[in-house]
Amino acid sequence: MFSSLIVTVALSVSIAFGEPISPARGRQCGTDISNEQKAAAEAHFQANMVDSFSTSATVNVHFHVINAGDELQQGNVPDSQIEAQMKVLNDDFKGTDLTFKLVNTTRTRNAEWFNSLGPDSEYEKAAKTMLRVGGAADLNVYTVGFNSGSGTGLLGYAVFPEWYANDPIGDGIVILYSSVPGGTAVPYDLGRTLTHEVGHWVGLYHTFQGGCEAPGDEVADTPPTSSPAFGCPVGRDTCGDSIPDATENYMDYTDDACMNQFSPGQATRFWKQLATYRGL
Repeated sequence: MFSSLIVTVALSVSIAFGEPISPARGRQCGTDISNEQKAAAEAHFQANMVDSFSTSATVNVHFHVINAGDELQQGNVPDSQIEAQMKVLNDDFKGTDLTFKLVNTTRTRNAEWFNSLGPDSEYEKAAKTMLRVGGAADLNVYTVGFNSGSGTGLLGYAVFPEWYANDPIGDGIVILYSSVPGGTAVPYDLGRTLTHEVGHWVGLYHTFQGGCEAPGDEVADTPPTSSPAFGCPVGRDTCGDSIPDATENYMDYTDDACMNQFSPGQATRFWKQLATYRGL
């Protein structure tokens, strides 16, 4: 069972409806890290990695529905879609023995946040300061419209586990409300945006991180990839090494229907990250 909390905040801007994502635009993830930042993060990880780690755990999930009104097109995601999203998330991680449990849902009416919340924005700071609950091992998910500001056009963004220590309030994931199962963000309407962003939250990079140069995404069994893949390509080999890109991996940019796997190496990496930075 989970609790539901409804919070109403005074509106100061006009309500804007979310629009379906055009397939031509491709998946847009706002989780980015430069090669220099990644090198520093990996050095910290190697220096602080715990000696032992679990390979089975349950993450408590706190779902925060930020909306501009009562209607679905105003971001008021119903419980039925949230439950469908949780099923997709658990199904996608099933082979890794990491599970997710919805423990509460909040609903906050604030058109400014719904429209303009994005990476490093004043709206992000205000919303997370008010709504975030739990510690490093708790997953807070926020749904918004990404209609303006730094988040314009995004499907979602997340933080990496190492960042929690310096900014616990900023921890969590923000996704487009219409990317959950049954949403209108075709072809990103099957819930894989949250799966992708959770991948970052547990410590995974994009499969194309670093391009064709080693160490890439720091996972040996995901082939080097020079750039993100869109749509549903087959046999793509962007590094010319006769090894097809992992276009079906959840950490690429392909359509929701084409994503279906985390590699064993990715699972090993994120268990080590979770033990080191999230106490799981």
